[in-house]
Amino acid sequence: MDVAELRQKWMGFAFDTTEFEVRERDALDFARACGETDPRFVDPSHPDFQAPPTFPARFVARRVLPRDFPRLGPGTFDAGKSVVPKAPVRPGDVLVADSLIHDIYEKTGRSGPMVFLVHRMEFANRKGEPVSTVDWRMVIKLGSPG
Repeated sequence: MDVAELRQKWMGFAFDTTEFEVRERDALDFARACGETDPRFVDPSHPDFQAPPTFPARFVARRVLPRDFPRLGPGTFDAGKSVVPKAPVRPGDVLVADSLIHDIYEKTGRSGPMVFLVHRMEFANRKGEPVSTVDWRMVIKLGSPG
């Protein structure tokens, strides 16, 4: 299946919804691991205490790809994440994340052709207010050059 067919069939396809509880200890551990020093992120007594803006990147959906997504190569590797914070995430929040295939594109590098898949998780709080969007890029190596 070529990339144009993959894009047409799978882009925008929502395939998982998962809930995550935001725990104070997890938010504090994440902030410290990131080297955060802002009291909003490391002091639970601060009046605006919240998780760091990149905190939702720690969550993983139950499914990485849709159930019937074709196998394109021998495996994938992580090509990074990007996070767009939209509202504070606070301990005690329950976040609902919808997963979808946001983009599919091909590149050719020194090692040959690769397909990039962008798995997007759109996070909202229980009130339905968007709090974050996390894009996870996965790379699938299709073959060797030559």
